[in-house]
Amino acid sequence: MSNRFLRRLSLGLATLAGLLGAQAADAVTAPVLVVEVDSGKVLYAQGATDPWYPASITKLMTTYVALDLVRQGKVSLDSMITISAAAAAEPPSKMGFKPGTQLTLDNALKIIMVKSANDVAFAIGETLGGTVDGFADMMNETARKIGMRESRWYNPNGLPDPRQWTSARDMAVLGRALLRDFPDSHDLFSISAIQFGRSVMANHNGLLGRYAGVDGMKTGFICAGGFNVVASANRNGRRILTIVMGSPSARERDLKAADLFDYGFGQSAGWTAQTLDAMPASSIGAPPDMRPYICDRKKPMPIDEGPGAIAGAAGSAGAQFLGAAGLSSSALTLATLNGAAARNRTLPPRAPLQPILVWIGRDPAEGQIMLNEQAEAEKAAAASSRTAKLEAAKAKREAALEAAKQKRAAALEAKSEAKSQGKAKPAVAGGVPRSASAYTAVDASGMPEAKHTQAHTKPATTATQKGGKPAPAKPTSAKVTPAKPTAKAKPGGAKSAAKSSAAKSSAAKSAATADE
Repeated sequence: MSNRFLRRLSLGLATLAGLLGAQAADAVTAPVLVVEVDSGKVLYAQGATDPWYPASITKLMTTYVALDLVRQGKVSLDSMITISAAAAAEPPSKMGFKPGTQLTLDNALKIIMVKSANDVAFAIGETLGGTVDGFADMMNETARKIGMRESRWYNPNGLPDPRQWTSARDMAVLGRALLRDFPDSHDLFSISAIQFGRSVMANHNGLLGRYAGVDGMKTGFICAGGFNVVASANRNGRRILTIVMGSPSARERDLKAADLFDYGFGQSAGWTAQTLDAMPASSIGAPPDMRPYICDRKKPMPIDEGPGAIAGAAGSAGAQFLGAAGLSSSALTLATLNGAAARNRTLPPRAPLQPILVWIGRDPAEGQIMLNEQAEAEKAAAASSRTAKLEAAKAKREAALEAAKQKRAAALEAKSEAKSQGKAKPAVAGGVPRSASAYTAVDASGMPEAKHTQAHTKPATTATQKGGKPAPAKPTSAKVTPAKPTAKAKPGGAKSAAKSSAAKSSAAKSAATADE
């Protein structure tokens, strides 16, 4: 096995050297480390003390602090962890518990080891430390006590923070301390799946159930740090820890770890082998930001195994660190352990899952009651929401019908008004009111003509000649328009008008004869 690993490693390094050439000194070395748990001796190391963004392997540190508090008697595994509003607001991966939800510390630790739930890890920090900052102080103090040198902790779940660093060496120190100081909690790191209610969630660690002997511990992923894993395996009573950081995918990370296990189990740690405590400090001042390589926008966002992988950014500070180090993105792309050889390889299918039951509340019965209450509350909220939507839709329809009704009424009223205005004719030529007995004629220029009296009015007096005889009437140019009888005129009135007209005609004849 060791010869095969060395051939792959040599091929990868030769390819890397040929491609980088003069830039090899600037390349980022993706940290890897293989260490024997009992002796603490190093079997293989590459960039093991370089600072790196830890992502969710941070939860191993959170677990150590919690178990240490249990060991000191300050809390118990049955102590209740409360999900605050701030914890519930943490981004995925998460359980999605509502604020106020409570669960035991034992169940909380199982959940963060398997599901890598950020909301639960945050709640552990708040509950045990008073505040997240208070818990971070406890993390840093504990790290110094167990011999971690490069780590700086600011949150309990590993979500991106440019100030939060660790190293492969420090994670090996932490892994050894967990296995050594809490032997009764070994099973906590090897749970293949958890079951909450009807949901079964598999462990994100893709080595569990796929590589013989692997029994823990934790994976993590953010864009700035890539895919990380701290894994332990046991063969014939010999336990080895393997740490891989900065891989571009979960599959490549798992394949690298499997190759490193093959190599480690094929080696024996001699008395001259280097120990973790004797490893020299790194010359690198800050972690590189792997985002340009790991989370290239031209490719789909990489995800860890299991739902809800974390893909947050480490912030602008990480980019400043990268620029200060003078590292090129091409160097980041190539600085991996034999990445090309991993493309056509895969691990065996995963063994059947064996879920461990977890619950909220103090026990499964209480948890089931709480789940039922939450389900009823959600059902009632959904029904209320549907009712509100139906009422809103009904009100909208009624408002639309009322508006249409008012619009039709206004249209009918306007139509009726226009019709009544059309029936009233103006008092001008061609528009004589029926009740009129006389009217003023209008000539072509629009000016009213002289008014004429009806037939029963007296004729104007004429001038007299000498001797008292009347002067002959002069013909006039004005036309005399006889008055038209009204519709209400009596039959007798028509005859009287006819007689008057005949008398007028006779008088005019006499006047005309005298003139001639």
